[in-house]
Amino acid sequence: MPALQFNLARLASYAALGLVAATVLGGVSDLAPIGRWLRLLTAVMIFMIGLRFLFDFRGLDIIERGGAGLWKKVMPVALRAGQRQDWIGRFTLGACWGLLPCGLVYTVLLTAASTGHAAGGTLTMLAFGAGTLPAMLGLTAAAPALATFLEDRTVRRVIGFALIVLALWTLLMMWSATQGHMDHANH
Repeated sequence: MPALQFNLARLASYAALGLVAATVLGGVSDLAPIGRWLRLLTAVMIFMIGLRFLFDFRGLDIIERGGAGLWKKVMPVALRAGQRQDWIGRFTLGACWGLLPCGLVYTVLLTAASTGHAAGGTLTMLAFGAGTLPAMLGLTAAAPALATFLEDRTVRRVIGFALIVLALWTLLMMWSATQGHMDHANH
């Protein structure tokens, strides 16, 4: 139950960020035409995360440092919430977690903004959060054992390889969709 409370708040935080991004950024400029490029950026980010797991690649550090200023303001609240042993502490910590500097979250947030609609942005981030839910539930329930597990070099390589395959699959699907549009335009 505690892990579920934390993760529901994390999903609510992501959904709120998606709502704001789509309303503010999507309302200011039309990002829909660059949606394909945002998906490409997402694939590149997944690839880079895979490289981090495989080779301890630090290329994402600069992106994550961009959100570090906000996190410094949120961190004291998160630390106090983490000391509480009730649902309020878990919910607050989960809500703060959505603001943790993470290149992948930022990329998906741009994708959410590209929808240009509050509902679309909210649903995009909610889907992202839901996709991470099984892993995060396992992480919060088994954190001590998982930390040791993730330090294993073989496990990190398998995760890194899987993420690189996912990124390449995403790029292949994008290329395939582009080829389909080109073939259709030629008829």
